[in-house]
Amino acid sequence: MAAPALEISGLRAWYGESHILHDVNIKVQPGEVVTLLGRNGAGRTTTLRAIMGLTGARKGSIKVNGVEAIHLPTHKIAHLGIGYCPEERGIFSSLSTEENLMLPPQLNGGPGMSVDEIYQMFPNLQERRHSQGTRLSGGEQQMLAVARILRTGAKLLLLDEISEGLAPVIVQGLARMITTLKSKGYTIVMVEQNFRFAAPLADRFYVMEHGQIVETFAASELNAKMPVLTELLGV
Repeated sequence: MAAPALEISGLRAWYGESHILHDVNIKVQPGEVVTLLGRNGAGRTTTLRAIMGLTGARKGSIKVNGVEAIHLPTHKIAHLGIGYCPEERGIFSSLSTEENLMLPPQLNGGPGMSVDEIYQMFPNLQERRHSQGTRLSGGEQQMLAVARILRTGAKLLLLDEISEGLAPVIVQGLARMITTLKSKGYTIVMVEQNFRFAAPLADRFYVMEHGQIVETFAASELNAKMPVLTELLGV
């Protein structure tokens, strides 16, 4: 049986003196879409950042396709085939859409999507391929941030609040994108505040509170768990 795409065991993480994550355990199988739910400040973004080595001290175990990554520097973690899309997107504003797409190197995960494949998935980006990053709408910037990762060959995607602040029509497009990527065998871990966006897409859910996992359940259990989620999240 193949190793989990991501297996986190006993993860603790700090920012300076602040102890943020307390014995977090998460397992994601290849091809799964998993969503981390929780209120702001629960530790969800810190979990993604800890996977990438972007927090302070980390202790515990983070295995990517069976390879221990807890002691690796960020650039080596990326080369295990992980793409991280932070909430702030990180578009190079002085470069055009196409120049942004051409920047990332290929990772060890295999060849990334071609620019033509990207444009098939994101027709908006093809229309704006010569536009500077600053001239793109928030939705187009979000598409570009994800598309840039797909160019690298990463097969495990960490997506932080990709639907935040975007128009409903753009959010629907991002939902279609996630469905398409799942059909192509990508593994996706999402941090989402937008429960209506995340709920139909995820195979499994983890709920975080105060830096710990307090609930985990499959999509098939969602209806039964709604009273608990209402209490924990106010959804």
